[in-house]
Amino acid sequence: QVRLVESRGGSVQAGGALRLSCAASGYFYSTYYMAWFRQAPGKEREGLAGLYTGGSGPHYADSVTGRFTISRDNAKNTLYLQMSSLKPEDTAMYYCAAVPDPSRGFFNNPLGGDAYDHWGPGTQVTVSS
Repeated sequence: QVRLVESRGGSVQAGGALRLSCAASGYFYSTYYMAWFRQAPGKEREGLAGLYTGGSGPHYADSVTGRFTISRDNAKNTLYLQMSSLKPEDTAMYYCAAVPDPSRGFFNNPLGGDAYDHWGPGTQVTVSS
């Protein structure tokens, strides 16, 4: 079983930056697609950024392109999300998630969310104006 745990989020002023990390442990598959999602109260879950350990990506949602950067440290089995130019509308619970050995069809919509098998518990990010 894959276990994902996000780092503690935090509160920042608009325009600020924050880096989230997600540590993976447990059984490891040969390849993964790993991604970051968020969900604000009263809103649908939104896929933000993802990358495939087999080489595809990264992929970004339009809402974060140019502001957020996803990366991965293979040696530490850790996924990162560097967030900059934060806006109040970025306030949400942030989750990391993984799909082991994704099918070819998965890549038609890698940030869709429905295919993800493993999720972290989430971490709160609050951006104040």
